[in-house]
Amino acid sequence: MRSEQEMMSMLLDFAMKDSRIRLVTLEGSRTNKNIPRDAFQDFDISYFVTDMDSFKENDQWLGTFGNRTMMQKPEDMELFPSELGDWFSYIILFEDGHKLDLTLIPINEVVDYFTKSDGLVEVLLDKDTRIENEVIADDSQYWIKKPTAREFDDCCNEFWMVSTYVVKGLARKEILFAIDHLNENARPNLLRMMAWQIGSEQGYSFSLGKNYKFIDRYLPNEDWVALLSTYSENSYPNMWQSLFTCHELFRKYAEAVAVSLGYTYPEYDEAALTFLTNGQYI
Repeated sequence: MRSEQEMMSMLLDFAMKDSRIRLVTLEGSRTNKNIPRDAFQDFDISYFVTDMDSFKENDQWLGTFGNRTMMQKPEDMELFPSELGDWFSYIILFEDGHKLDLTLIPINEVVDYFTKSDGLVEVLLDKDTRIENEVIADDSQYWIKKPTAREFDDCCNEFWMVSTYVVKGLARKEILFAIDHLNENARPNLLRMMAWQIGSEQGYSFSLGKNYKFIDRYLPNEDWVALLSTYSENSYPNMWQSLFTCHELFRKYAEAVAVSLGYTYPEYDEAALTFLTNGQYI
């Protein structure tokens, strides 16, 4: 596998030699000092170019970066419509295991790019000195944010309301329906509430990572084990238990957040449990 230095040198050398490329940026985890380096990190690179069409007319120029095992061009797919406007991206897996996410951006959209940036950006090459101010990468947009009283109530409302959909799915023997609502709606709000509780205890100056991937560092072990158990979804008994464990955890963390921030814990859980009881599901 090529080293990080070899990859970066190759990508920059190509850009320096091609007059169509005027600006190069690096994005993502490789700019984030709080993320440990490992072999699975992508190279998220943007080339700001003067002539998009000349790059898009064929893929031969991409061979400069190595032998590809697989490539995806999201803006050239029919099943998944483009979301990048005039930008064009290549997601490339190389034989040596590296992954490159390369985006072509019209040079006249530099201002728009930095306006929309999540803050995790480094300028690697600026041929025309377009960037006047120093760009320092930071992940503050992803830090835990203190919820307002309304946001806290909305989270509670959404969690307990969607829990009733999970119940209906299980009662009707529609397990995929139940699983989707637990995974896509209920548990994400449990994780949100857990994050708020962590923030209320330790401050709002750090991130738990994408998909809350670092949350285990801050949870008591018994709660971490309980949270993991809610991903057991391969049978109706397991799904019921996963749902009830989510209920217990959400109630615990929501009540703690309410006390910490001086908010009122709404009793939506009582309505949800009444729904369960009236439907004779418990």
